[in-house]
Amino acid sequence: MTPSRDIARLIEIMAALRTPVTGCPWDLEQSFETIAPYTLEEAYEVADAIAKNDMLDLREELGDLLLQVVYHARMAEEEDHFDFADVVEGVTKKMIRRHPHVFGDENGEKAEHVKGIWERIKAEEKAEKLAERQAHGLLEDSRKFLDEVPTAFPALQEADKLQRKASKVGFDWNDARLVLDKIREETHELDEELSRSAPDKARIADELGDTLFALANLARHLDIDPEEALRRTNRKFRSRFAAIEDHADSAGTTLQAMTLEEMEAAWQAAKQSKDVDG
Repeated sequence: MTPSRDIARLIEIMAALRTPVTGCPWDLEQSFETIAPYTLEEAYEVADAIAKNDMLDLREELGDLLLQVVYHARMAEEEDHFDFADVVEGVTKKMIRRHPHVFGDENGEKAEHVKGIWERIKAEEKAEKLAERQAHGLLEDSRKFLDEVPTAFPALQEADKLQRKASKVGFDWNDARLVLDKIREETHELDEELSRSAPDKARIADELGDTLFALANLARHLDIDPEEALRRTNRKFRSRFAAIEDHADSAGTTLQAMTLEEMEAAWQAAKQSKDVDG
């Protein structure tokens, strides 16, 4: 089998990998559950390539992510649920329907017009999706307000989306400083748990989680993406720690041989350097 620019070849390759007896033993053992972590990993690698502005890497990572879509579609086809063509038809139908200002005669000259159209159509789709699920016997009588927020999101992103959802019905503070007060309250409770003569790790984890949840809430009130804010800090940490490593190399020593005081001095020097901070 030869490579091709045609998506049909990728679908053929996946079918061959999943063919009993002649296929790949590893691929044949996989399921939706075992492949899902790889799907998430590939999505993150796409985001990483974008952050690095590495177009060669982005091309490759997009291919890896597309492979994940084909993989899941193939497994669904084997179980007679749907196939790759159904996935394509579904998303093209959705995009055409959600953009009547492009593919129809709706007025979408301004962003607020587009947002209004989008919200109306999403509400229609939600009702239709519920009817379809009920027709397939997938009843959701006990579905709650926050159930629309997927639990598979990274925890910080899930916290942000849960809070945004709850705020739509008024469950929210109206001042970021009130959220700061909540953060102080949570850190005080965390300090109390840490100060116990016999600290309970489960209770400490609860208080730490409450603090992180409150921090995500503050980011939302400040209109800052908490994931991106933390990624920025992660990048700074990488850069400054690399500067410590460079300092060790230039001094003819190693990270392992440096004292904490020496590392701290190199860290502070890196912190003052605009070249390092970026």
